[in-house]
Amino acid sequence: MTNDSNDELSFRLPVSPSSRLSIFPSFGLSDFPSFRLSDFQTFRTFGLSNFQTFPTSRLSIFPTFRLSDFQTFPSYLCTMSIIDIKVPPMGESISEVTLSKWLKKDGDYIKMDEPICEFESDKATLDLPAEAAGQLQIIATSGSDLKIGAIIAKINTDVAAPSNESTASTPPANSGSSPSKSKTETAVASPAAAKILREENIDGKNIAGSGKDGRITKGDATAAMKGNESKETAEVKAPKSIEAVLSTDPKQTGPVIAAVSFNRGERREKMTRMRRTISRRLVSAKNETAMLTTFNEIDMTEIMALRSKYQDQFVAKYGIKLGFMSLFAKACSKILLEMPAVNAFVDGEELIYHDFADISIAISTPNGLVVPPIKNVESLKFHEIEIKIKELADKARTGKLSLEEMSGGTFTITNGGIFGSMMSTPILNEPQSAILGMHAIIERPVGIAGEIKLRPMMYVALSYDHRVIDGSSSVTFLVKVKKLLEDPMTLMMDL
Repeated sequence: MTNDSNDELSFRLPVSPSSRLSIFPSFGLSDFPSFRLSDFQTFRTFGLSNFQTFPTSRLSIFPTFRLSDFQTFPSYLCTMSIIDIKVPPMGESISEVTLSKWLKKDGDYIKMDEPICEFESDKATLDLPAEAAGQLQIIATSGSDLKIGAIIAKINTDVAAPSNESTASTPPANSGSSPSKSKTETAVASPAAAKILREENIDGKNIAGSGKDGRITKGDATAAMKGNESKETAEVKAPKSIEAVLSTDPKQTGPVIAAVSFNRGERREKMTRMRRTISRRLVSAKNETAMLTTFNEIDMTEIMALRSKYQDQFVAKYGIKLGFMSLFAKACSKILLEMPAVNAFVDGEELIYHDFADISIAISTPNGLVVPPIKNVESLKFHEIEIKIKELADKARTGKLSLEEMSGGTFTITNGGIFGSMMSTPILNEPQSAILGMHAIIERPVGIAGEIKLRPMMYVALSYDHRVIDGSSSVTFLVKVKKLLEDPMTLMMDL
């Protein structure tokens, strides 16, 4: 019986009476020219069932184990370099996501931290960076619904980078190009910058990176995107009418109308995960709450005069405009603390009251409506609210809202007026008990002190859960908000 030990492993080789140890005249590292004893550390987690890769599958054969039998070890060790890519955790409330699209192809060589795919959760779209560099082996298909922890791909880290990638950063000695130009052409974009360039179809070779070693930063990509938009806007021409095309376009061989008239085509597309979530929650709000809506109207004369008078000073000091949303949010936060029922949740047979006003702001994005909350609005100043609204809106429209930024909220404000809506009945954002709907400002004749005058008027709607809020409370809430906004100085002075 032999007992070999070192810092990595201690193991025993059993000897049977019929075994011949003479096949290993001197058992030592010299007998394994390319095999280190430290390689045996994999045995720590190696079970007996795993020995099926060996020609003979029992440990008892070790006394007659030949050096040639170790030929299976290289292939086994190679498999250890395969890394499983799994769906990462995305929050306590999220158990399933949709793999919206692959950003890399099967068999592509990928770099560490390079985005390889996009996941769409109930609340946001997120990029998944590569955990290591190597060759990508795709398992899950685009559009698949996947559980958290499911394997979507593998990365073979044994595969070396293609020769063109390893030599791309080394320009020929006699290329004649300037160092700055060479650095620009081979600049690497950060993951956030790469996503912007990819979505906007911008060639990174035309961007001079401001990061380390010419790396293209998110700011570089954003600036390039804005420059591209300005260029496209300048190049836009007025579309030709159908008559003009028919009469002047020499390439037009047939009537344009024939190509579009009587078209009866249709297509079927799977709903995005966000759209499915929105649908499910809206139906739940209609079916699970006793939802009613009360209406009122606000004379916006004083607010518009206030903004007109102080807008330039506000922008000069804070670098952002004073909008209607911050005024409405501040007014609502004040009344919410005065009327806690409007700020409450239903939880089974209990009510949860809040001593703070976290107001969710409805933001329209290409993928659907999101409602990230602004926390503690009652404690924020007007410019702080405006800055937070802009920050959340920018993140929402670029798909960069985090799950934490999407969570929470005790009350919601939605503004259909930016789309021209004159009146609507907003649907509750569960588990909240109320939502305020703003609408378009329209000049209408109103009676004031016995006279008919044109005033900028806005209809407002408050949808509420009648299980929590009585009808009288909903009307009172809306009237108090109306009074604050029609005399904004009382709001400014906290009267």
